[in-house]
Amino acid sequence: MPSHRKIAKAVIPAAGFGTRMLPATKAVPKEMLPVAGKPLIQYAVEEAAASGIETVILVIRDQKSLIQAHFAPDHALESFLDQHGLCACVNLVRELPKIVELEFVEQEEPLGLAHAVSCARPLVGDDPFVVLLPDVIMVSLRTYSGSESSNPEAAQSINPGG
Repeated sequence: MPSHRKIAKAVIPAAGFGTRMLPATKAVPKEMLPVAGKPLIQYAVEEAAASGIETVILVIRDQKSLIQAHFAPDHALESFLDQHGLCACVNLVRELPKIVELEFVEQEEPLGLAHAVSCARPLVGDDPFVVLLPDVIMVSLRTYSGSESSNPEAAQSINPGG
C-alpha cells in the first residue's frame, strides 16, 4: 500500500513574458496585475497557505523581480505608514512576508511551463507538490450576502490573459 505524504510545497511559475497581455506586461509581470486591489500572485500565495501549503516556491525571471519585492519586508514603507496613522495599511504590508514560507528560484531562459516547474526541482526535491497558475482566478457566484446564485454549482473563471 503506497504511503500518502502531505503536500506541503507549491510551485508558482511566474517567469514568463506575459505576451498575451502586452503592452500592460512589458514593464509589470502579469502576476502583479491587480484584481480588487491585490496582485494576482498574492491570491495564489494566499490560496496555497489556506490549503495547508507550508512552502511556496516562486519561479521568477530575475532576482530583481517585482514579485520578490512585493513579498519582501519594506521597513521604510512601514515606518511611513505608521507615522501617518495608517495602521490598517501597515498591518497589510507587515503580514505579506508572513503568509507562508516563500522561496525564489530564477528561470534564466523562457522555455515554457514544464521548464519553469523543473527549475524548482532543487527546492522541491522528491517531495510531492502542486503547481498553481496565478493568471486564472475561480470565483464563486455567491452574492455578498452569502446566498447562492440560482445555480449552486456555478463558478466563473476569470482569465485575464485570454
